[in-house]
Amino acid sequence: MSASSAEAAPQPKWWSGLYPGLQKMGRSLQLPIAVLPAAGILNRLGQPDVFGKDGLDWAPVAKVMAGAGGALLDPDLGLPLLFCVGVAIGMAKKADGSTALAAVAGFLVYRGVLHAFPKACPVGTRDIGGGCLTPTDTFAGYTYQNPGVFGGIVMGLLAAWFWQRYHRVKLVDWLGFFNGRRLVPIIMSFVAIAFAVVCLWIWPPVGDALERFSDWLIGLGSLGGGIFGVANRALLVIGLHQFLNVPVWFQFGSFTTPDGVVKHGDINMFLAGDPHAGLFLSGFFPIMMFALPAAALAITHCAKPLRRKEVGGLMLSVALTSFVTGITEPLEYSFLFVAPMLYVVHALLTGVSMAVTWALGVHDGFSFSAGLIDYVINWGLATKPWLIIPIGLGFAVVYYVVFRFAITAFDIPTPGRESDEEIAAMQAENTKA
Repeated sequence: MSASSAEAAPQPKWWSGLYPGLQKMGRSLQLPIAVLPAAGILNRLGQPDVFGKDGLDWAPVAKVMAGAGGALLDPDLGLPLLFCVGVAIGMAKKADGSTALAAVAGFLVYRGVLHAFPKACPVGTRDIGGGCLTPTDTFAGYTYQNPGVFGGIVMGLLAAWFWQRYHRVKLVDWLGFFNGRRLVPIIMSFVAIAFAVVCLWIWPPVGDALERFSDWLIGLGSLGGGIFGVANRALLVIGLHQFLNVPVWFQFGSFTTPDGVVKHGDINMFLAGDPHAGLFLSGFFPIMMFALPAAALAITHCAKPLRRKEVGGLMLSVALTSFVTGITEPLEYSFLFVAPMLYVVHALLTGVSMAVTWALGVHDGFSFSAGLIDYVINWGLATKPWLIIPIGLGFAVVYYVVFRFAITAFDIPTPGRESDEEIAAMQAENTKA
């Protein structure tokens, strides 16, 4: 290639890497979220109706379980630190233990600076050590700036960036001990100070804006739940759904437990026993446990006779995965790319499910996903959990009818409906194997 042609080659735009970066960010958020099932189970075992006074009455065991689960779900330290480390490891190329160490060092410094500048509780409230309560024991705010999970995510991004940039830096000989990976935690300590100072200044208006948005979304009632459900499934396609989930599930809202501990986010509030939480969680159960398995059945019935048995085995596997664990991607991707409009219908119906459960007063939740495991474990915490079964059966009928009609009417090439030539080629490959 000549020099002139090389110069004429178009340069990549700065935004060309934005979408892959956002996808990578979304994947990195899944790492700390993967810890939550353990936290949810431990927290559930510490509830009064399990090992507590209303259950087996093993108070010491209940305290151990509640303390263990509560540490991971702590909105001041546990959750933000998990997201900080998870994002740092997920975003840095070839991350190792030093990446996590840099993230932890930075986060602890950042948190220490925030706690060094307490603020007084509003008039008419009382200080409970880190937070303020009204006379009716309603949480009125922290006695320090607490960006929570958002702060942890930003610290994780900073740790990943500085580690990537400086983990191979070599200093002068007499400072050689601090070369490379040992240098990054030191750098992060000073970066954390700067970020904490910025948070002290900008977080009050940002936090107030987020709180107002949360109140607005909840104030929409069923419509708010429906909007969240549609957006969740729509963003799943491009891997950005965690950007929506994290603030709603781990940041918005507040609930004060009887012992004065404050919880934020729909998941944390539900697991802590808030009877009003779960509004942005309940509607996923009918879809993941009933509707999507019914869609899998429709896909099986629409398969050609020669392929029906094979497709049935595949669909049974992904349907059981959705029903038991709430992991839906394998099933959703089986029709997403061959029938995008079916996925649009699926996203809209997910929103309808969220709205219906909200309107009927169903409050259920999960620590991992809306499958049978979480449904059974959290039955005692839920409000009207039995309604999920008839709602789910109703959506199962709708999904089966819609999917079967659409597949046959529009000849959608879902699994098992390949052309005769493709089926013959697959059989030939299987014979050779």
